[in-house]
Amino acid sequence: MEESTIEELQPQISVVIPLFNEEESLPELVAWIDKVMKANQYSYEVILIDDGSKDNSWEIVKKLKTEYPAVRGISFLRNYGKSAALHTGFGAAKGKVVITMDADLQDSPDEIPDLYRMIAEEGYDLVSGWKRKRYDPISKTIPSKLFNKVTQLSSGIKLHDFNCGLKSYNAKVIKTIEVYGEMHRYIPVIAKWNGFYKIGEKEVEHRARKYGVTKFGLERFVFGFLDLLSITFVSRFKKRPMHFFGTLGTLSFLLGFIFAMKILLEKVYISNILNEVPDRDVVAQPLFFLSLVMLIIGVQLFLAGFISEMVSLNSPNRNDYHVSERV
Repeated sequence: MEESTIEELQPQISVVIPLFNEEESLPELVAWIDKVMKANQYSYEVILIDDGSKDNSWEIVKKLKTEYPAVRGISFLRNYGKSAALHTGFGAAKGKVVITMDADLQDSPDEIPDLYRMIAEEGYDLVSGWKRKRYDPISKTIPSKLFNKVTQLSSGIKLHDFNCGLKSYNAKVIKTIEVYGEMHRYIPVIAKWNGFYKIGEKEVEHRARKYGVTKFGLERFVFGFLDLLSITFVSRFKKRPMHFFGTLGTLSFLLGFIFAMKILLEKVYISNILNEVPDRDVVAQPLFFLSLVMLIIGVQLFLAGFISEMVSLNSPNRNDYHVSERV
């Protein structure tokens, strides 16, 4: 097929929407997206990833496919989480610009034109939404602000809302990065550490939930900080784990060696030069056992570094998800 023909078939926008038990909101959401796309004359596709819903969400997706040719659906056998849904949706997306949003109607499709323009015309790699005014209880907003501040300081990325589901991407970004576990909160961080530095922000509307209940609890903030530690370590040291383990091992071994030499030299000096009997045997000193432990830990850290260099940190099956059906 000629390159020009491929360009014509490639949609301008792919909208990737993970969903879990959102049967009530899906028809309204897809109709709203279709209205916005037609008003702006965009070629588009909507990829709905059903993350193991227990309600009739998948039946609604199949029905929407018959009404809207641009709709594509992917259904998981069970609930894998938002990161898994996004990873699968990114793999299926064909658009030049990829936009993600939640399925609960709290993200407004009216934001799509500006998000598209910032990628296609202004040259951003990634644009993250910022919900300045939120319709969430204080039990969510205060931990969220703390979470975003810590992430901002640790990553150096000046965003107010890392966890906002409404984002837009240059297609190169989503085909390069890998989202797994619960790392969807840190996609801007992952993108930056993969070489995409032009990351922008747009203030977006946050709408009150119309149907259903939130699928996330306070535990996501605890998990979020643990994930931040994980992604920081993996992103910085996955190509050079010996730099991390080796540095700690060297410090531990050197300190242990210095302490051991201090004890031995003191014994030699007192016994042989001063011809006196030491107050305590070497093995009777707590510092001896501390130095011994530090020497052993130093060797173990070296071994951990060598093993990490030889073993791949990324399992080839880590992002294999069982898809039951595609439409």
